[in-house]
Amino acid sequence: MQTLTLIPDALTLPLVSLLLACSVLTSMITASLGAGGGVLLLVLMALWLPPAVIIPVHGLIQLGSNSGRAALTWRNIDWKVIAAFAPGVLIGAALGAWLLVALPPYLWQLTIAVFVLYLCWGPALPRRAFDAGGTLLASTLTSFISLFVGATGPLVAAFIKQIHTDRHRTVATFAAAMTLQHAPKALIFGAAGFIFRDWIGFVIAMIACGFAGTWLGLRLLNSLSNQRFHQVFNLLLTLLAFRLLWQASMSASGWG
Repeated sequence: MQTLTLIPDALTLPLVSLLLACSVLTSMITASLGAGGGVLLLVLMALWLPPAVIIPVHGLIQLGSNSGRAALTWRNIDWKVIAAFAPGVLIGAALGAWLLVALPPYLWQLTIAVFVLYLCWGPALPRRAFDAGGTLLASTLTSFISLFVGATGPLVAAFIKQIHTDRHRTVATFAAAMTLQHAPKALIFGAAGFIFRDWIGFVIAMIACGFAGTWLGLRLLNSLSNQRFHQVFNLLLTLLAFRLLWQASMSASGWG
């Protein structure tokens, strides 16, 4: 029986220590500001982890981090939204596992960035866009894309913020939605041959540090007003969208 190891062969102890600290910081960002931590952690992991392990390992870490955030905030979760979101996760994940497409990354990056900017600054969508049907469609599309780019958090966050003005409701519902969206990844990537046991000790440690960051971030969230929260939330999502646009331009030009 193979024992769990905190340090995978591809990493070193100083690097693992740095990534654990990053897990605390990025979870604190998401818990207090609503979004951004998951994408930031993905960027940081991409600097040092082998390309083939980034999305599956990041997905497993985010599953644990979002589960912890959802558990701490469960009283504020909008369960009607989650009930409509859940079937789309299954549909999107099933389509992604079946197609296993390899479209150019810049197409996903550009699409996500444009939608995030529209949801933050464009005209308000009609209320029917956020009913059960609209939520199901958003869930299906983002769950499908998540298998290939792992960076749909800003789009899901921008969608949910259109539904709720209360900061606690937004953070809690977003955490539950992302828990569902990351859940199928372990099964799909495991079936595709990814060896999770080589990374599970590291993943558990990252999740534990993320839980600590979530606890700290929720304390900070309580000190913000709803108005201030949404100002910072919009700014953060906009910065993430511009980063995706920059990545898309680099990828399209051959520099990414």
